[in-house]
Amino acid sequence: MRGLRGDAAIVGIAEFAPERKPSRTWMGVEVYSELARQALADAGLSIRDVDGLITGNNLLEAQTFIPATLIEYMGIESHFSEVLDLGGAAGAGAVLRAAAAIESGFCDTVLCIIQTTMPPTNPHAAATQRARDWGGGVWGSPQAEFEIPFGAIQGSYGYAMIANRYKHEYGLTYEQLAKIAVDQRTNALANPKAVFRNTPLTIEDVLNSPMIVEPLHLLEIVMPCFGGAAVVVSSKETAARAKNRPAYIIGAGENTTHRSVTYDPDFTHSPIKAAADRAWAMSGVKHGEIDLASLYDCYTITVLLTIEDAGFCAKGEGPKFVEEHNLTYKGDFPVNTHGGQLSFGQSGLAGGMSHVTEAYLQMTGRAGDRQLRRCDTVFVNGNGGIMSEQVSLILRGG
Repeated sequence: MRGLRGDAAIVGIAEFAPERKPSRTWMGVEVYSELARQALADAGLSIRDVDGLITGNNLLEAQTFIPATLIEYMGIESHFSEVLDLGGAAGAGAVLRAAAAIESGFCDTVLCIIQTTMPPTNPHAAATQRARDWGGGVWGSPQAEFEIPFGAIQGSYGYAMIANRYKHEYGLTYEQLAKIAVDQRTNALANPKAVFRNTPLTIEDVLNSPMIVEPLHLLEIVMPCFGGAAVVVSSKETAARAKNRPAYIIGAGENTTHRSVTYDPDFTHSPIKAAADRAWAMSGVKHGEIDLASLYDCYTITVLLTIEDAGFCAKGEGPKFVEEHNLTYKGDFPVNTHGGQLSFGQSGLAGGMSHVTEAYLQMTGRAGDRQLRRCDTVFVNGNGGIMSEQVSLILRGG
């Protein structure tokens, strides 16, 4: 099939350790600039090499002209600039777009930067109202009229509905879901940046934690925090002179089918399948070649559905697959070796980028105590909204 040729590669990354209570009080452009500096230093490149910029939609200083604001501040002349609004899929989506822009000849080196850091408090600022339900609660929206008045707000209720439907159709135990959280916590214990790096977890701990929305317990739900991440994507020619091993983007796919879970075409068959199928077909990689599955994990049910819909097992076999495989960095099917967002921390949009940065750390042999024996080929999936916006990537080391 037509698609990426694998001529663009990740060559550098930067990531702040997630924080429950942010220590950074600088304004947004300074945070972006620091992430850019660190990522370019990691790649062995300079700001003069950058001619493309992709970022999220949450810059403090600007609601519009976001790329131009950052480009001006950092001294970039950009031939490809984009603001990406894909929720948790924004990190993987930025890498996909950077690779496509480079292979199309628009630019050579793209900075992909996602951050969510608490702004400094301005005592003179007027109080503002935020639309509820991730911005969907504005007057006249379908969510404001038909969903929010009945308690359908944010993500937990939607993922619980998906989990309950899955239980009804295929069977699923609390213990099977809890094992996903426990295995990822094991990974986090070996990650000095993880929020829960010093807190072991057992299946009993998960099951004894408060039930938030049946069947999801507190310890199966991400802990929001603050942080940021950046990824440098370059052409094959520039990658050849970069400092680290390049991770070529050899396959990618994207699929969005709905915004609200109310309009999800099928709770148990997610849009991940179409995105992942395109990535597999484009790359020619087989499932057995994957050394690491780096899967968006806002809830434990998200990981289980991704394992199935990405084709690592058949539909309905995810619970058994999770039981029979060791998902830790020590195991036979490593998943989210950084701890996943469940134990590493979900720093807003940057939480999704953590699955990309961890893939690159593993592929360059810099993951420390959690380093895999071999990591040449990685499957990454980003998920936005309530199992709605999906981006799949397949990375292969050069």
